[in-house]
Amino acid sequence: MPSVPSSSGGTAQHRPAGPRTDYAGAIYGALLAASVIAGTGAFGPFPRLELVLFLLVTGIVFWAAHVYARLAGERAHGQLLSWSEVRHVARHEWPMVQAAVPPAVAVAISPLLRLGLAETAWFALGVALIEQVAWSTVAAMRAGASRRLVVVSGLVNLALGLIIVVAKTTIHH
Repeated sequence: MPSVPSSSGGTAQHRPAGPRTDYAGAIYGALLAASVIAGTGAFGPFPRLELVLFLLVTGIVFWAAHVYARLAGERAHGQLLSWSEVRHVARHEWPMVQAAVPPAVAVAISPLLRLGLAETAWFALGVALIEQVAWSTVAAMRAGASRRLVVVSGLVNLALGLIIVVAKTTIHH
């Protein structure tokens, strides 16, 4: 097993690369979903089905843009692309789309909870923010961060989400 320098000055053993979650994509996707929910309210209430579709389509479009950008960047560095590499990049970026699903589900089940359109938007926004903080916290823990850094990571993502909440409340008033 090859070793690489670690941040402590020693060496760390590389583990075999297996499937791993793209936490950055999941965090970004949750923040994107929160932005979509907050932004749609600026244009008036969206019917639930439209908001569900808008969340999913936006996640897919941004996923495709990230896949394209990454592949274009690799091509710019002289790497030849194969279908295998395209599939690998597409799978790696997929958590961005997956992050749109929980807020979309929140919107879809909101009638069962007897929520109006405004309450539905807040519910879905809350789900997106919880998801964003959870992904960032899990990512920090899986990276072996100290407890302090795990908490800081969660708080930074909470702050980013709260900026969206503040924007939503100020745009609507």
